[in-house]
Amino acid sequence: MAFLPQDAIIVEEKLTKYLLVPLPKDDKSKFLARAGYTLENWQQLERDLRAQILTQPAEEIETTRYGQKYAIRACLRGINGVELNILTIWMVANATTKFVTLVPDQGANS
Repeated sequence: MAFLPQDAIIVEEKLTKYLLVPLPKDDKSKFLARAGYTLENWQQLERDLRAQILTQPAEEIETTRYGQKYAIRACLRGINGVELNILTIWMVANATTKFVTLVPDQGANS
């Protein structure tokens, strides 16, 4: 198990144009809204990903031509106190760590 750097790159558009907006397919906005995250407070989601998720151990999942992929399974405690079990994917390439995506953790004990 490894720990990823707290200063990993989390691209604003990944949160504001993907995770927090309703999408016809693979919509995550309703899931995140249960914990109080919306487009208006996307910065809080970024802060919480750094404080609550990047502090957890990461598991190497695969090496791709883009870099090494890691998964972090953790519980994200939202603004309103609701806890979401999430699985986040991160990519490490050329000593740079980037946030890839976040999905509900189906494998977690609910």
